[in-house]
Amino acid sequence: MACFPWRVFWIIQALVDVTLSQEIYAPHSIRIEGDLTLGGLFPVHARGVSGEPCGDIKKENGIHRLEAMLYALDQINSDDELLPNITLGARVLDTCSRDTYALEQSLTFVQALIQKDTSDVRCTNGEPPVFVKPEKVVGVIGASASSVSIMVANILRLFQIPQISYASTAPELSDDRRYDFFSRVVPPDSFQAQAMVDIVKSMGWNYVSTVASEGSYGEKGVEAFMQISREAGGICIAQSLKIPHDHKQADFDKIIRQLLETRHARAVIIFAYDEDIRGILNASKRADQVGHFLWIGSDSWGAKNSPIQGLEDAAVGAVTILPKRATIYVYQRQFQKRGLKPPPFPTVTNMQPILSTCGDGLIHPEHKNTFKKGQEKSGFDAYFTSRTLENNRRNVWFAEFWEENFNCKLMSSSKKEDTSRKCTGQERIGTDSKYEQEGKVQFVIDAVYAMAHALHNMQKDLCPDQSGVCQEMEHAGGKKLLKYIRSVSFNGSAGTSVTFNRNGDAPGRYDLFQYQMSINSTSGYKVIGQWTETLQLNIDDMQWPNGEMEIPSSVCSLPCKTGQRKKMVKGMPCCWHCEPCDGYQYQYDETSCKLCAYNMRPNPNRTACQPIPIVKLEWHSPWAIIPVFLAMLGIIATIFVMATFIRYNDTPIVRASGRELSYVLLTGIFLCYIITFVMIATPDVAVCSFRRIFLGLGMCISYAALLTKTNRIYRIFEEGKKSVTPPKLISPTSQLAITSSLISVQLLGVLIWFGVDPPNTIIDYDEQKTINPDKARGVLKCDITDLQIICSLGYSILLMVTCTVYAIKTRGVPENFNEAKPIGFTMYTTCIVWLAFIPIFFGTAQSAEKLYIQTTTLTISMNLSASVALGMLYMPKVYVIIFHPELNVQKRKRSFKAVVTAATMSSRLSHKPSDRPNGEAKTELCENVDPNSPAAKKKYVSYNDLVI
Repeated sequence: MACFPWRVFWIIQALVDVTLSQEIYAPHSIRIEGDLTLGGLFPVHARGVSGEPCGDIKKENGIHRLEAMLYALDQINSDDELLPNITLGARVLDTCSRDTYALEQSLTFVQALIQKDTSDVRCTNGEPPVFVKPEKVVGVIGASASSVSIMVANILRLFQIPQISYASTAPELSDDRRYDFFSRVVPPDSFQAQAMVDIVKSMGWNYVSTVASEGSYGEKGVEAFMQISREAGGICIAQSLKIPHDHKQADFDKIIRQLLETRHARAVIIFAYDEDIRGILNASKRADQVGHFLWIGSDSWGAKNSPIQGLEDAAVGAVTILPKRATIYVYQRQFQKRGLKPPPFPTVTNMQPILSTCGDGLIHPEHKNTFKKGQEKSGFDAYFTSRTLENNRRNVWFAEFWEENFNCKLMSSSKKEDTSRKCTGQERIGTDSKYEQEGKVQFVIDAVYAMAHALHNMQKDLCPDQSGVCQEMEHAGGKKLLKYIRSVSFNGSAGTSVTFNRNGDAPGRYDLFQYQMSINSTSGYKVIGQWTETLQLNIDDMQWPNGEMEIPSSVCSLPCKTGQRKKMVKGMPCCWHCEPCDGYQYQYDETSCKLCAYNMRPNPNRTACQPIPIVKLEWHSPWAIIPVFLAMLGIIATIFVMATFIRYNDTPIVRASGRELSYVLLTGIFLCYIITFVMIATPDVAVCSFRRIFLGLGMCISYAALLTKTNRIYRIFEEGKKSVTPPKLISPTSQLAITSSLISVQLLGVLIWFGVDPPNTIIDYDEQKTINPDKARGVLKCDITDLQIICSLGYSILLMVTCTVYAIKTRGVPENFNEAKPIGFTMYTTCIVWLAFIPIFFGTAQSAEKLYIQTTTLTISMNLSASVALGMLYMPKVYVIIFHPELNVQKRKRSFKAVVTAATMSSRLSHKPSDRPNGEAKTELCENVDPNSPAAKKKYVSYNDLVI
């Protein structure tokens, strides 16, 4: 693996060549000449969209911090004591808030360290080219985002270029083995996470959620918080959510919805970038949850206005953390020059008298009158507010900042399209626009001064007898400079010492802020405490959303309600879930539920059990009204037909219909209608007995009679094709005997059923035992199973199918001689009815309405079957008897052979209506025969024998 670095150098050489071939002077950068050059990486622009590397300019995070570096360089170069006779220069680049773009830009810093072979390069005139030697960058200030610093650090370490970040706080960067040339003047998130844990505990919260921006900063910060909270104990993490890089509005709305799933976890730890914080606050407003969440923001939020601008109401009550800062660097110098002792940095107890906490003007009351009027605004604030387009030409992005800050356009070709107002150039920062110093300005200055102090100490050691940069210092390299950086110690701009530990981290010192809104609607960040390895917090100075006077709760679990049990969460000792005793359970004690008895259900508050109500099919139920109505119509119609047949018992049509079997068939139809009332009646032993008897009996009687008729017709015409002798058992007595024998099979089965399983009633608690116990009912019914119902009807269905088969076989016999076709139509329709009945009956076996559906389906099917038989077989005859009595006359008889032959001829003629006059076939088949003569009874077949 020894060749690995050389491969990396070769790849970087290729990238640098491409970069130089595109733009050798990199005009989108700031170059300041000096004896020693420092690199600078700042997020001057936001991340670009639609394939563009860079987006809108970032006024605070970008321009403020960049100008802080230029300001610090000016201060150092004008200081006779720090780096005397040495001028610091700079090469400042824009990272565009994107790690990959920053990596490309940072290749500029290593150009001077790569040897190029230019022996084969010639100009057009044959002369060797003159190359502009790139400046050597001795150290880099930056970057801002942790993801960018990580990417850049991997390149800079290969060329041993030290790097000091002013804002990257990811714990990952503390790994001295991977990021050995990286240092930072801000404490890592591990300290910040500890401070957050202490804040959560001091509030009495034990249930919080976390939200992190995707990337090293957010994810590592949350990871550190979760690890420390686990070690400390007593804090449970409700949800840990992540904001994706390429986020959309829907992503933030989804995060808010997820946070609301654990409403008791009102406290939300946020490790996120500015735009992500704005997205979260915006989503909380869209969800109408302003004031619900208790935000605890990391240093990326700090005391900045950019994340909350226009969203102040959603940020009220937010507690934020920022590395301890105060821009009092100028005053330290002024105090020393005046022989005054600089005031200590204000503690929590003496914090309220401070006049300003956001700019350079942190003036202690003790020295309020020390400086003349006008001196209060000094240091970086005075420097930045005095910047104009004329005196700040070295900042190549300042014109773009000017347009954005004053909402105007400098030229017609300007990219700013949301305004048409022209810039005059006379605008002033802080006067014509709002100005507030960005929170990381102090740390940019400290980072530049840390690099300057390290170079100063190295120059004193390597060049003791020489001022300026000596040869030893020129060739010392970044590794030696890194040792001096790690050993620096000086008072920074906040009045606190700037030091680094062995990993290059700054000590953990934080100010705690809360965003508050007063009665007169003025809002701002208020210092409420500090953290320097221990927490100092003024809870009395804190304000909460919606005017809450007490500290809002964010606890893992509230006390369980009546009817709920506690289920402890494994691995989360501070949490439990309140689980309702669901289903048919009731609360037995605080942590357990028990099941009620099979005939009981829990009471409304689930503290005990109560009996399940008993139901049955009521007469007034819609499930009963329809079949009862149909049955009553059918009974009336059946009685009417039967009465008509009895009244006209000796007429030819009644006699030709087969009086004996007709009465049997009408009795079966009547019983099919009667069973409806038996099925709906309140179950008891008598009703259950009648159900068993009559359930299949009516159908059995009906189809036994029809089967006997169709079988007789079939045998008559089959026998007639072979012989002139009539078949046996076709007399009325024989037909009754056959029908009775078929019915007796059904009765025998019912008797056996009575003997094996005597009828009784049961209360079925399973049939309507719904998921919701409030709807559970016990069903009072007869002890008859679905299978027993089908078995009881099975024999009747068998008779029905057999009858249908015979109806199909006799379909060719014309209606002049029999009722085979009406019987066929009757059986076809009945089969369709019962084919529909079977899936409905069994398909609802698991339904809570099983009792009603199955009873209604069964009774309606039987009513329809009876109505079909009654309508097709008897209504036409009743119509003729009552309305056309002239057709109800005796017809002559012929021999059996003649009848069969005539039937065959009639069948053929019915298919050729054009060959014979209409109705001729009927008239030719009649002759006068005495039906009472012995010869007729022996040799002739009457019309009554052939037509049912």
